[in-house]
Formats: sequence, structure tokens, C-alpha cells
Amino acid sequence: MSKRNIDFTKSILERVSFDAKLFAKELQKAVKVLLPYELEELIDWFFSFTKEKPELRKCKIYLEV
Repeated sequence: MSKRNIDFTKSILERVSFDAKLFAKELQKAVKVLLPYELEELIDWFFSFTKEKPELRKCKIYLEV
């Protein structure tokens, strides 16, 4: 995926963050298609984005590949 696609992935995750189940589903999809260096960027973004959202922080299990 290009830089544009990782940004697209982040924007999708931001838009579905109102629903933890949907967020988890989209996060799982992203983990399957991202390259290792993109996954590292997504992980950093995830922890920053979910800092004050404990309902989404539970989705970190999908980042442990």
C-alpha cells in the first residue's frame, strides 16, 4: 500500500471509531494488507488515537501479529 492508502486506512478507522466492533473489523482488514513498515506506523497511530478511548484500546489484540 502506498502512503495514500495508509492515510485512507487511518481515515476509515477514524470514521468507524463510534463502533468498537466495526473498528476492530476494519483494523483486522488493515493488518492483513499493510507492509511491515506501514504496520509500524499504524500501530503508533493506533496508540495515539485510542489514548482516551478505552473501548477501542481493546482492539490492540489485532495488532499483535
